[in-house]
Amino acid sequence: MADLAPPPAPSGPFEGPEKLLEIWFAPSAADCPDAASSTDGKFGLRRVPRPVWEEMLDIVKCKILSAVEGTETDAYLLRAGMAYAHDDLGDLLLHALALSRTEAALGVGVIAESSFFVSPHRLILKTCGTTLNLLGVPRILEIARDHAGLPSVYRLFYSRKAFMFPERQIGPHREWKAEIEFLDNLFPNGSAYTVGKVNGDHWLLYLTSPGDSSSPNGDTAPNSPIAPHGTYPPIPSTSAAAESSAMDGDADDADDTIASDYTIEILMTHLSPEGRAPFFNKAPPEDADATAGADGMALSSEIGITNLFPKHLTTLDAYSFSPCGYSCNALLKWRPDAGQNPSRPGEGYYTIHVTPEEGWSYASFECNVPLPTSPTDKATSVPDLKTLIRRVVDIFRPGRLTLTLFISSKDNDAAEEEEGESTVEAAQRAFKSALTLPPKRSDRGDDAGERGGAFAGLYKRTDKINYEFGGYDLAFASFELRSS
Repeated sequence: MADLAPPPAPSGPFEGPEKLLEIWFAPSAADCPDAASSTDGKFGLRRVPRPVWEEMLDIVKCKILSAVEGTETDAYLLRAGMAYAHDDLGDLLLHALALSRTEAALGVGVIAESSFFVSPHRLILKTCGTTLNLLGVPRILEIARDHAGLPSVYRLFYSRKAFMFPERQIGPHREWKAEIEFLDNLFPNGSAYTVGKVNGDHWLLYLTSPGDSSSPNGDTAPNSPIAPHGTYPPIPSTSAAAESSAMDGDADDADDTIASDYTIEILMTHLSPEGRAPFFNKAPPEDADATAGADGMALSSEIGITNLFPKHLTTLDAYSFSPCGYSCNALLKWRPDAGQNPSRPGEGYYTIHVTPEEGWSYASFECNVPLPTSPTDKATSVPDLKTLIRRVVDIFRPGRLTLTLFISSKDNDAAEEEEGESTVEAAQRAFKSALTLPPKRSDRGDDAGERGGAFAGLYKRTDKINYEFGGYDLAFASFELRSS
């Protein structure tokens, strides 16, 4: 039997919880000014040259490791050479060095698992450790304006779980108040929230709202951080294609194409020894970089990540870090006509980041594919929410976890209700059922590569919050293992 005990962790704590930045420059891909002229899906932000993105990522302290191009989205795996502060110097010393975690103990730098997703109208930047996520925002705004013809922000979201080691962060990321102030200087009328127990597991969110009568720019500042406040052309609330569809009597399809926005996050700490062990790289250090991609793909198959969604829908890119750590991005073609109509999105993503060291172990899963709340009877279908939660948790077997489902209110209001139950409340029911109740025999599945809910029923819920924001609803819940 294989030894499941992971090796000792390198010295020095590492911050696993990520900073998640999501910026929308239009309500949908169809609203990009060059959408109608594109024949290959490369329009809007997707036509920004890679060197331009690399220059922005240098500000954040990230480097591109690999990339996958989908029909609607480009997915980049990143190596984050971290910004690192030496308190005894009293100044911020910024290093963009791709060094091992062992070297980090010397106060030099850190490798971190990070991801970057680019769609025509939206980008998502998710970085961990001490990366400088927010410092990249002004440059992102300039790039969107100058390279994609997108002169203003439609919506912005910035969120993160509470840091384990906030004292190790630098710049605006040292405290939530400073992050809020940084964003407020760029986006007037943004809103900041703390969701959950302030002295326990909680989640922080900053968001802006789309336009209203008081601001022609959707309650956000113009994209140039130095531009004066004035009159700027508003982004239309619907695409021409969607309006035409609605006028033809196809209003339901129009609602589906414009309002659809759904993100599930599973944020896990205190991973079990068997959950951490696979993520320590066994390759010799001199060979680790050369085989990191192949090792990551092999590991994904070995522990069941490739079974999270049907393989025929999934394009996976994975990386196994040395001496430890793991990242993967997956593009999911959840509609067969993905990429054929910019007003009808059909390709989503999931991303996983793992920090396996004992004492600060952490794993995250994020996905923006709308999931059914009831099980499906087809193995080739996208899994329902409860099944997906169990599959993810069975891989990492965390001691504690937080789940968030963030869904646009229009979707939630228009969702078909079951006995008066909203989509957010149905998600809370799925969270609880997935983690506090033992799986039925029919839930376990016949796939030998799937653990079948081994950890289901072992958790108790410690927090449950439903929240209504401007245009979005949130289901938030925290769980921990029951005492034996």
